Amino acid sequence: MSVDSVFPQLEALLPHVQKPIQYVGGELNSTVKPWESCDVRWALMYPDAYEVGLPNQGVQILYEVLNEQDGVLAERTYSVWPDLEALMREHGVPQFTVDSHRPVKAFDVLGVSFSTELGYTNLLTALDLAGIPLEAKDRGLDDPIVLAGGHAAFNPEPIADFLDAAVIGDGEQAVLDMTRIIREWKAEGRPGGREEVLLRLAKTGAVYIPGFYDVEYLPDGRIARVVPNRSGVPWRVSKHTVMDLDEWPYPKQPLVPLAETVHERMSVEIFRGCTRGCRFCQAGMITRPVRERSITGIGDMVEKGLKATGFEEVGLLSLSSADHSEIGDIAKGLADRYEEDKIGLSLPSTRVDAFNIDLANELTRNGRRSGLTFAPEGGSERIRKVINKMVSEDDLIRTVATAYGNGWRQVKLYFMCGLPTETDEDVLQIADMATKVIAKGREVSKSNDIRCTVSIGGFVPKPHTPFQWAPQLSAEETDARLEKLRDKIRGDKKYGRSIGFRYHDGKPGIVEGLLSRGDRRIGAVIRAVYEDGGRFDGWREHFSYDRWMQCAEKALAPYGVDVDWYTTRERTYEEVLPWDHLDSGLDKDWLWEDWQDALDETEVEDCRWTPCFDCGVCPAMDTQIQIGPTGKKLLPLTVVK
Repeated sequence: MSVDSVFPQLEALLPHVQKPIQYVGGELNSTVKPWESCDVRWALMYPDAYEVGLPNQGVQILYEVLNEQDGVLAERTYSVWPDLEALMREHGVPQFTVDSHRPVKAFDVLGVSFSTELGYTNLLTALDLAGIPLEAKDRGLDDPIVLAGGHAAFNPEPIADFLDAAVIGDGEQAVLDMTRIIREWKAEGRPGGREEVLLRLAKTGAVYIPGFYDVEYLPDGRIARVVPNRSGVPWRVSKHTVMDLDEWPYPKQPLVPLAETVHERMSVEIFRGCTRGCRFCQAGMITRPVRERSITGIGDMVEKGLKATGFEEVGLLSLSSADHSEIGDIAKGLADRYEEDKIGLSLPSTRVDAFNIDLANELTRNGRRSGLTFAPEGGSERIRKVINKMVSEDDLIRTVATAYGNGWRQVKLYFMCGLPTETDEDVLQIADMATKVIAKGREVSKSNDIRCTVSIGGFVPKPHTPFQWAPQLSAEETDARLEKLRDKIRGDKKYGRSIGFRYHDGKPGIVEGLLSRGDRRIGAVIRAVYEDGGRFDGWREHFSYDRWMQCAEKALAPYGVDVDWYTTRERTYEEVLPWDHLDSGLDKDWLWEDWQDALDETEVEDCRWTPCFDCGVCPAMDTQIQIGPTGKKLLPLTVVK
C-alpha cells in the first residue's frame, strides 16, 4: 500500500517561512525508493535544524547502510523551525521526511540520533507533529518504534517514557540486526503485536527497551535498583562496537546540502575511539577502544567522496585526529594527490602535544591558512592533572611559538570552567597563559598583529566517565568565576586588546547537567518544558533557563528532589546510577579509581602506548585496540585522459 507525499500541502506554506529551501529535499546523493518495494522502512531524525542535522556523520552513515539493503528504505527528517511548526499545526500537515515528504508516522522505525541532551524537547515536537503518542505506553500496533541512538543514548533514562527502544554504541551493524528482526516479525503477520517485536529486540541483549525495566527508589530519592519486568530480558544491555572500520567505508556518497549548513565539506572519520583518558570526556570513554581506518582506506573514501560531491575541503574527523599513527603520511599523501585541484584539508581542534609544523603545513598547502585551535581545557597545571590532560604550559608556549613563527596570526584556546576541585585561581591562570601566548607570538613573529581567542565552556559531568560522581558548579558560581577572568583579561593594558574572550554563562550547563545525569523522573520536566513552548534548547535565542527551572520545581516536587539534587550534589560509590544497567564496557570500579586519582591529582598514561590499565572495555566487548602503522603510502592518482 503506497503512502502519499504531503508536499502539495507543505508547498503552500513554504513562502511564509524562513529558509524554505531546507524543507524541499532533492539533495545530491539523496535516495528515494519506491514505498511498495520495501518491507522495512526507517525515518532517521537528527533533532535539530537542517543546517545542523544534515552534515551529521552518524545519520548519513546509517542512511546509506540501510538504503543499500534490498527491501529496506531510509529517509531523513529534521526539526522544523517554530514558524513552520505553527503553520503545520494550523493546516494539519504532519512531520515529514525531506526525501519524499512522506509522513513520519507511516514508517516502521523513527530512529533519533542525540549528540546532545538539549534536543529532547525537539523529539517531543516531532512526535506530536507526526501524530505519534508522546509516551511509549500509549502507542499502538501501527505506530513506529521510536528508537534513540547517539552519545546521549548512553543514559536514555530522562526520555525513557517517550522511547520504545535505545541502542548504545556504533549503529552500523545494529540497524541491520534490528531490520532483520522487524522484517521477520512483519512477515509472520506481526504476531503478539508491538510487545512481541520489542521483546524479540530486547532478547538480543543489544537493544534496550525501557518499558521492560522497572526502577525502584529509596526513601531519600536515590535509586534502589533497576529490574527487568519480563522473562528473557537481560539485566544489562551491551553497547555495539564495529571493529574493522575499513569494512564500513561510509558515507560513500555524502549528501550535498541545498541550504547553507554548519559544515560544508566532505568528511572522513579516520579513526574511532580515544584512549587519552581525559576524565571529563564522555566521547573518549564510551567509544573505546581505538580503531584506526587504514591509510589506503582513507584515501579510497576521500577519492570517491570528492568525486561524488564536488566539495573543495576534506575534514579528517575523529576525537583526536592528529593521534592517528599515520597522520603525517595521510596529510602529505592527500595534499600531494590533490595539489592541482586545490583541495583543502582540515582537522578538528589539535592537541598541543600532537601538533607539528610539518603536519600544519600539509594541512594548509592547498587551502587557506586559517586559525589554529588548541584545547588545554584547564588553566593551571594542577587542574590539568585533575582532568588528566597531560599538557604543560611549556608545551603550549612552544607549540604556539612554532605556529606564530611560521606565519599563523590567530590561535584559539579552548578551556572549561567548573571542573572538579577548581578554584578561582585555576581559572584566573587562563589569563596568564593567554598573555604568555601573545608575548611569545609577538617575540617570534616580530609583529604586534597577532591574536589569541580564549573560548570557555561550562563543565558538565557525564555518565560513563570518572567524573560521573562529581558535583557540578552552580550557574551563579560559574558566572562569578568567568566575570573575574573577563575583568583580568580586559584590565591588561599591554596584552588585553590582543586577547578575544568568548564564554557561555552557567545556565545552559545546569540544564544539560540535569538531563545528562537524570533518571526517569526528569521525563516529567522535559514534557512540561515542551508543553510550555520549549524548543531548540541548544540555541541561545530559544533557550529559557527560567522555563526549565519553573517546570523542574513543579514536576520534581512530588518526588522530594530538585535540580540541585541532580546537578551540584556529589554522588557516592554505593549509589546506583541511572545508567548502571547499560554496559559501555567500562568497569565501574576502574572509573571510581580514576575519580580518586583525579582527586589526588594523579595522571594516567595513554594505554595505546603503555601496558593495559584494565578499564574493562577490551575483554567486556571482545575487542582490542587497532592501530597502525601499515607502512603503505598514498601515491598520487594517475590522471585518466
